[in-house]
This record gives sequence, C-alpha cells and structure tokens, in this order.
Amino acid sequence: MKFIINSLIFSKQIQSLSGVLTNNNTVPIINCFHFHLDEGVLTIRATDLETTLVSKVEVETGAIEGLTDIAVPSKLLIDILKSLDDVPLTFAVDDTNFNISITSGEGRYRLAGKNPETFPTMPEPHDTSSISLPGSLIVNAISKTAFAASNDELRQQMSGILCEINTENITFVATDAHKLVRYRRNDIKSDNPVSFILPRKPITMMRNILASHKEELDVKVEYNNTNAFFTFENFFIICRLVEGRYPNYDAAIPKENPNRLIIDRNSFLNTLRRVGLFANQASHQVRLSIQEHELIVSAEDLEFSNDASEKLPCQYEGDPMEIGFNAKFLTEMVSNVDSEQILMEMSHPSRAGIIFPVNEGQDTAEDILMLVMPVMLAN
Repeated sequence: MKFIINSLIFSKQIQSLSGVLTNNNTVPIINCFHFHLDEGVLTIRATDLETTLVSKVEVETGAIEGLTDIAVPSKLLIDILKSLDDVPLTFAVDDTNFNISITSGEGRYRLAGKNPETFPTMPEPHDTSSISLPGSLIVNAISKTAFAASNDELRQQMSGILCEINTENITFVATDAHKLVRYRRNDIKSDNPVSFILPRKPITMMRNILASHKEELDVKVEYNNTNAFFTFENFFIICRLVEGRYPNYDAAIPKENPNRLIIDRNSFLNTLRRVGLFANQASHQVRLSIQEHELIVSAEDLEFSNDASEKLPCQYEGDPMEIGFNAKFLTEMVSNVDSEQILMEMSHPSRAGIIFPVNEGQDTAEDILMLVMPVMLAN
C-alpha cells in the first residue's frame, strides 16, 4: 500500500474521526484507524464497538500492489499530523511486517502498524427504513437538545435523544428529569411512524461535522431495530440505538399555564449569569418575583452572606408570583434560544416553567419547547 496526500486534508479527515475513539477500552485494535485503499480513494474507519465513523478521501496512487488494508495506531498518527505544515505526505506500508513509513519533505517517520484482519467489521443496513433530512435540521435539533440529556449512566434511555417520526412531524427530545427540550419540525413527516433513541456521542459528532460545512448537505438516515445509519457527503456513521423505552415526556409538560411572562432574552440571560454568581453553590437557586411590568431576579448564599438582585422590565399576564429555579439550568435554557424575546409560561411555584422563543411575524415550521423544573424556595 502506498499513497500521497496533502497533510492538512489528511489531518482534517483524521480529526473528524478521532471523536469516536475512547481512552479506556479492553480491545487494543480499536485504538487504531482502519485504512482501506482502492483506486485512488482511501477509506478510513474508526470504532468504539458501539459507534463506527467512516470517511473517504481522494489520494494519489500508482498501481496498487500488496496490502490494501492496514490498522494504524491512532494517537501517534494524530500527534504527527498536528505538528506538520501544509506539505504532501507519502504513506507507505511494508507488506511483510505491517510497518508504516510516512515521508514529509526531509522528515521520515515510522509507525508499527497492526494486522487489519482483527479490526471489527461494520454492521450492514439490513431491513431498514429510510428518510432524507437537511443537514441544517440535524445541526439545529442536536444543538438545541443534547445539553438537556442525562449524564447518569444508570439511566441509559435518558442519556440519549429520542427521535420520533410520524405522519405530521419529526420530533427530537432530551431530558434529565430536571430539564427537558422538545425540538419539532412540522415540515418533515413520514407515512411510517417510528421512534428510537439515538446515543448522544455519535450524533454530536455528526452535528460537528455538518456544522463545519458552509453548504447545505442532505443526510440519508436509515434505521432498523438495532442501528441507525447516516450517510452524507463522504461520511458514513453507524450507531447502535439505545435500548429500552423512553419516558413519557408529554405527561411532564403542564397543559394549563395561565401566567405568561415575555422578556428580552439577552437582558434576562445576562442578569441570570450575574445574579447566579451569588446563589448558594449547592442549590444554585435564583428567585423570580413577577408582577405586571416588573421581574426581580434575586439570589442569596446565607453561608457566606452573599446576595444580589436585579430588576427587569417585562410583559406579564397573570397573578403575581414567586418561583425558584436552578440558575445553571435556566441559563442553559435561555442561552439556547435564538429569538430576541422569550415567553415563559407558568402555573404554580411547584410546577414546571415552560420556555418558548417569541418569533413574531415569522411563519416557521420550527417548534421549540423547553421545560425546567422549579426548586423549593427558602423562606
């Protein structure tokens, strides 16, 4: 095996795949990239046994002789490429011992490759259904929901992102039981309703790759009972679906919320960030005191005698009320809204608050709902 490739192009492809790799694994071969060379196209594959990411890149080759596959140590390759300038690289493999030689100008580097036959095989898309989605939709959906997914390894279902496709819309949901985000698009639908739970790691990687492209890309999504397959441009991602049943998120969303607060998003966000610094470091509690045209955001930490409060103008319909929230959770929610104003609907200090973007005058198919649970106010 021998090919020539630009170092920057090579490094970009390798970096895109490196997110799959894990430091703590019991299978040494998956610390490697799998290279396959075929008629001027190099296929690079990385896996952690749950997720597989494949990328294809064009290279210069002569007549292909000997090995067409090799397992390349990932960490050493990544570190070499990071430190190289924009130069052509010659990559060659010794057929007898799997040794890899990389030549760059006056530099020559040798790596000990591994037998590619022990590298895990990829699942094949059998008995799948499919749908085509705009890349921008996936970027927005994952950006708006992933932060709300649980980090609790004991609740695997809630560590992923639910995807529901039906005859009316497509919906993505993430929750950790303290906060919940529902991202819905009413312009995407399917005649074959389905729901599955996507693991956060691979779709976050896909979001990052798609976001790095300036042009719009279409993503072909195939899925069966065990895996999801994503194909776009020169990338192919396979991920094992999270097993189990997702919680009934719809039951957690209060339906009657007579108290409605509309406020400037940036002003509210900056106030939360400032006042939140003075909240108790265990509870991160901030108090919202709301009446007709005024919102007071306050926090205190009795242990260190710290407190802060700020007044903000607002539009409010409903009875005056005081409600407490975790400042970190509320800040996360508000910072992930794109509109100039937000609407917060509430019913009672013991029930969840719901946040919507205020998109006045815009006919959009995008529907975003964010829910944050309240915290008990100290007297």
